[in-house]
Amino acid sequence: MIVINTKSVGLLTTLATLLKFHPAAAFWSMGDMSSKQHTVGKETALPGRKEAIKVSSKHAVNGNPTVGPFPNTMQLAMFGMGCFWGVEKKFWKTEGVYSTQVGYSGGHTENPTYKEVCNGKTGHNEVARIVFDPQKISYSSLLQMFWEGHNPTQGMRQEREKVIFWLDIMGERKERQLFEGNDRGTQYRSAIYFYSPEQKQLVESSRDGYQQELSKSGHGQITTEIQKAGEFYYAEDYHQQYLHKNTGGYCGLSGTGVACPRGLKGKDKSEL
Repeated sequence: MIVINTKSVGLLTTLATLLKFHPAAAFWSMGDMSSKQHTVGKETALPGRKEAIKVSSKHAVNGNPTVGPFPNTMQLAMFGMGCFWGVEKKFWKTEGVYSTQVGYSGGHTENPTYKEVCNGKTGHNEVARIVFDPQKISYSSLLQMFWEGHNPTQGMRQEREKVIFWLDIMGERKERQLFEGNDRGTQYRSAIYFYSPEQKQLVESSRDGYQQELSKSGHGQITTEIQKAGEFYYAEDYHQQYLHKNTGGYCGLSGTGVACPRGLKGKDKSEL
């Protein structure tokens, strides 16, 4: 008699679903999941290559340049919020955003590939770079979108949280927190890479204020990586504006439901 372990079947079904709908899953293996919870150091990161990835010079949605130099009236912002497909779409739809690009930053490998980043051996994060007009939208407003647009308390992952309730045989209410999503690994960490001392000040002020709001709602501590922007390496061209090219594509973006009041963010120069 053959006995089928239904839990094993469920696991296999889940893995098959990941491979079908989320390409990053193809580069995962059960044996190295734990290694993707810590970023690699420079001495152990892959060396990369000198040749940069080539991308289209025009934005697929608005036709504006995706490769600099950009107009000198524009400013840059760079965020990591999980899978960069949904992050980029969130910002390209925003009034005052001139252009968006997705790529890799925050790590060590020169001109990494998507496969290398997904393997956790570059130290890089999946990021969206936003080119914006500060006369039309402030950096503080972009920060509000950042904090509210994902869960900044999850460390090396971005997953939807869901709480289920039931009554046990004694009639007592029970609950359990579940997580849904495919975005696990160092490349999905929450991060802000600032371009100026002014941006840094706004980031830290908004983080502290938003932490207060999260704590009131029972959420944990913010784990967002905050550091000066380093080299931005373009992701492969098929990733650029992916959800415009693939309207039914994967998007795991989900916030906490906690609002970031404008008063918490401070004011930048464009708001004075």
